[in-house]
Amino acid sequence: MSEIRFGILGCGNISKTHVHGITHSDGATLVAVCDEVGEKAKKLGEEVSVAAFSNFDEFVKEVDAVVVALPSGMHADYAVRAADHGKHVLTEKPLDITLANGLRMVEACEAAGVKLACISQHRFARDMKRLHDAAQGGELGTLIQGDSYTKWFRSQGYYDSAGWRGTWAMDGGGCLMNQGVHYVDMIQWIMGGVRSVQARVRTASHTIEVEDQAIAMVEYNNGALGVIQGSTSAYPGMSERIEVHGTKGTVVIEGDRAKIWVTKEVEEQEPFGPSVTLGKAHDLDEDPTTANWNEAHRLQIQDFTNAIRENRDPFITGRQALEPLKVILAIYESSHRGGSPVGLEELLP
Repeated sequence: MSEIRFGILGCGNISKTHVHGITHSDGATLVAVCDEVGEKAKKLGEEVSVAAFSNFDEFVKEVDAVVVALPSGMHADYAVRAADHGKHVLTEKPLDITLANGLRMVEACEAAGVKLACISQHRFARDMKRLHDAAQGGELGTLIQGDSYTKWFRSQGYYDSAGWRGTWAMDGGGCLMNQGVHYVDMIQWIMGGVRSVQARVRTASHTIEVEDQAIAMVEYNNGALGVIQGSTSAYPGMSERIEVHGTKGTVVIEGDRAKIWVTKEVEEQEPFGPSVTLGKAHDLDEDPTTANWNEAHRLQIQDFTNAIRENRDPFITGRQALEPLKVILAIYESSHRGGSPVGLEELLP
């Protein structure tokens, strides 16, 4: 099969990451970029020596697959338009900012017979995949708690740098919908899905419409509990972190690298703690390249390319990308209700 011709729609900050991922993936080639601000498209096109467009309908004729790298509230409209042209779609996170629009994307791509995936590059990190397999495969015993922390810092200047940032209409939310969505996806994937949430969100330190602080108590489908925290007010910013506890072990991941991996190798013999082997597991001293931002993106783009060429589902489908969106929307709804529990099944449109 010939190379898959990719085009990038949206020439903002994240576009360079997609350029790297496409140009370093086997079977993929970057042929065009597009932005409604023609000068942005022209600048990026000249930098990477591909055609530049400001008109979507002209751009989409030149490609096999569209990377949607636009403000989150624009994902659905352009994904559906691309599908209507028979083009495969890889969209930036989140899938969209409403469940109805996310489903519209999924259904349009299914009807057109094209692939749809949403960026969640952390699923391709070696230690994340190992944790998922360990958690779901029983290595950690019965899962009892799963926590996700994304406590970053963003200045007011960050939000002021683009009119869509920090708005409900285009950003769809704040520290959870934009920044925290990655690790919300990780924890719900690792733990096997979320049943309900109780949450509070706040705008603590920025002049924006959306939240810059969020804390949720989570009940997972298997009955385990957990906490999801998000922030863009935690100066100077901390590494994102996942903690998973089971009856037979604990794993802690920071920045996509396992920092603690302890499993019970003998039965408890002490009244206040187990007599266990606390040795490292899974070569934790190694420095996995998959913890690198660009490499994880590249791995997802490679998988998407392979999915098209092999006519199979991508590792992360559009339908799967609805799950972290549901969790975040449930958190917002719970906070709106004063912290009352919200079940994810309540969010069905």
